[in-house]
Amino acid sequence: MQKNILALYLIKLSKWFSLVMPIIVLFYEDHGLGLQDVFILKSVYSVAAVILEIPSGYLADVWGRKKCLISGCLLFFGGYLCYSLTSSFGAFIVAELLLGIGQTLVNGADSALLYDTTAHHKKEQLYMRYEGRITMIGNFAEAIAGIFGGLLAVYSLRFPFYGQVLIAFTGIPAALALTEYKGINKIQSPVHEIMRIVKYSLVTNKKLCYNIFYSGIIGAATLTMAWFVQPYLMQMDTPTSYYGIIWTVLNLTVGLAALYSDRVERFFGMNRMNLIILVMIVGGYIALAYNLTPVGLLVLLVFYIFRGFATPILKGYINQMTFSEMRATVLSIRNFVIRLIFAAVTPFIGWLNDMYSLKIALLVSALIILIPGTLFLVLQTFHKEEKNNT
Repeated sequence: MQKNILALYLIKLSKWFSLVMPIIVLFYEDHGLGLQDVFILKSVYSVAAVILEIPSGYLADVWGRKKCLISGCLLFFGGYLCYSLTSSFGAFIVAELLLGIGQTLVNGADSALLYDTTAHHKKEQLYMRYEGRITMIGNFAEAIAGIFGGLLAVYSLRFPFYGQVLIAFTGIPAALALTEYKGINKIQSPVHEIMRIVKYSLVTNKKLCYNIFYSGIIGAATLTMAWFVQPYLMQMDTPTSYYGIIWTVLNLTVGLAALYSDRVERFFGMNRMNLIILVMIVGGYIALAYNLTPVGLLVLLVFYIFRGFATPILKGYINQMTFSEMRATVLSIRNFVIRLIFAAVTPFIGWLNDMYSLKIALLVSALIILIPGTLFLVLQTFHKEEKNNT
């Protein structure tokens, strides 16, 4: 059990020890790109994820979690290699496609393998704790990497990408060391089977459906905010050397919050936890919009605390509602929803920033999160009341 968990820790490190994230918007700007162009690139990444997200989850169920993780780590390495050797917008699109496909192959398969590992050893109750630790490790890694990335960028905005290639490579031997505990399903009719799981997740099982969409909305919201941090720092005329430090503090905050997420969830319970997460995520966007000053750093700090709570808690709810033979596919449906929302909304949000202001972009984002987020919370409540009445 510990060998698998250690390998999953290392895979998380290879993906999240990100030297480039604290300065990537500066890197794009140095190559003549605006925030709308940045969001277009990230939408390309998300479109690749959207197209392949559910098939990749099904592939993990029928081909094997381990094989998907190995393939994903290889493509992730290739994406950063492409970034480190090129300078054009077209080449960046290719890099984002490689990264998007690689990320898609890892998403779902890693959490499914973690749950299978705990289930094999009769310790399913520890899944949320380990998921929280993996989230913590990822964010601690990104935090520490932020310091080095910021310092490297002072000398050259290209240096962090060279280091990132080496970091991405470390995920490959870690994936090779994994043990697969779940038997591989025989592939009979992949399209039919995928559609069956999609129908079960989004139509048949109402409770699971509402949780997937709610989790997807919150996931897209926290992902989008991560891309607002650098425009906010740029508006504040923050020195380049401080980017890594601020990024470090924010990601350490996420990691610490994730570490205690299972205790927080037990204290509040599912209903209150879902409501608190929505209020704090939407409130974070509104508060930052009206505090584009140094006070905004405190707003981001609070926002990142709830980002750390949200990921392991909401994934844990979904894992509890599904079966092992379709777990990776169901988690991939969640990721599909996140990427679909991100790809559909962020180019418009980037345009609002470029044409109007960062404040307008943040406020519109808050509204986009609030309306569907509230809808799915209400649907969850009504569904539970209906079940109790019957």
